[in-house]
Amino acid sequence: MKSPLLVILAGGASSRLWPLEEKSLIKFMGRPLLTLQLERYAGLGLREAIIVANPENEDVIRDLVKNDSNMRVEVVVQPVPVGMGDAILKIEPYLEKHGNQPLYITQVHDLTDIVLHQQMLTAYQSDAAMGYLAGYRVTEYFPGGYLEVTEGNRITNIVEKPGAGSEPSDLVSIVAHIHGDGTLLLDHIRAEYASDNPADDHYERAMAKMMESHIFQAVAYDGPWQAIKFPWHVLDVMDALLQQIKGQRISPDAQIEDGVLIKGNVVIEAGARVFHGATIAGPAYIGKGAIVGNGALVRESMICDGAVVGYVTEVARSYMADHSHTHACQVLDSVLGEDVNFSASCTTANLRIDSGPVWSTVKDQRVNTGRDKLGLIAGKGAFIGVNVMTMPGIKIGRGAEIGPTTVVSEDIPDNVRVWVDQTLVRRELK
Repeated sequence: MKSPLLVILAGGASSRLWPLEEKSLIKFMGRPLLTLQLERYAGLGLREAIIVANPENEDVIRDLVKNDSNMRVEVVVQPVPVGMGDAILKIEPYLEKHGNQPLYITQVHDLTDIVLHQQMLTAYQSDAAMGYLAGYRVTEYFPGGYLEVTEGNRITNIVEKPGAGSEPSDLVSIVAHIHGDGTLLLDHIRAEYASDNPADDHYERAMAKMMESHIFQAVAYDGPWQAIKFPWHVLDVMDALLQQIKGQRISPDAQIEDGVLIKGNVVIEAGARVFHGATIAGPAYIGKGAIVGNGALVRESMICDGAVVGYVTEVARSYMADHSHTHACQVLDSVLGEDVNFSASCTTANLRIDSGPVWSTVKDQRVNTGRDKLGLIAGKGAFIGVNVMTMPGIKIGRGAEIGPTTVVSEDIPDNVRVWVDQTLVRRELK
């Protein structure tokens, strides 16, 4: 049986990810998420892939995949993020050129255990159905699309956000879908765009229509699943990948001074420098050329290439992107984007006084992050001056500047300077 053509959806809008940028290009373990995903699929024997990009990430994605020796990868572009169905239609020229093919449709920002993809491909090899959809088994309500199934796990419909108590099954749809006939799928999607229905669920409606005359089968999955939808989800993906580190792997080109304590599962890449008195408690990842200064503590965190954990800084359960800098401060349950400067004596408050869940504002809506601890999320190039304190769940925009001694209690937009306007009082001493 012919292996399916892998279709990775890496376009769409990333507005909910602000102040971070392209989710497919966020680096984990020293490599962009897209690269990690391609390596996993290549390990399963898939050899052909199409990546659906957007105009903003197209050039970077093309550079990432042009020398991929494991897969034949082509990139197509969805000019405007107008839905998953439209993104899938962008692969039509490929099918016209190479002929009709089965499709394996996935999203770059969904991270699951490799077991799920093995189960999907095994189900496809059985040739028992026209389509196969992954169903994530849940024990409590999840605000997503539920699979309506009959005996034998045959899917009859996808019900979007049915509400607690009205779920048609315990299986939530994950975008890991195998379609035995790519051309047939595209024909049905096109028909939905030609209809008068204004809703943007063309892909789901096309599948529901196909289910009337073709067998679709659910592939149940109850393993780990992390999806990057909001910026704090970077911490979830980071944690999942850190948990995969087994033992210690320290590059011979890393410089580890005397008096350094390294314990647990830790990766330290080439060119990294760890200075006297530092402690690294795994699981942890220290990237190429990164610096962990004297007396610093890094635990359960990812320090990316060229990042600096300065003198006596504590970084706990946090992600520091390439070339971010800290000095004598506390970075707790936080995400620092590329080239962020977090100055001396700064602290990220990460816990509410009442120990309740941390909320954050996304596109003018308050969102429960589901985390009882969440610190700062800072965008690329943000500069945070000395003695700044940020409240839980606060986001600082790209290129923003925070003046010294400021307490940041609300989100700061991109390229805005914020400071405390203090008055100096002088009085002569008698």
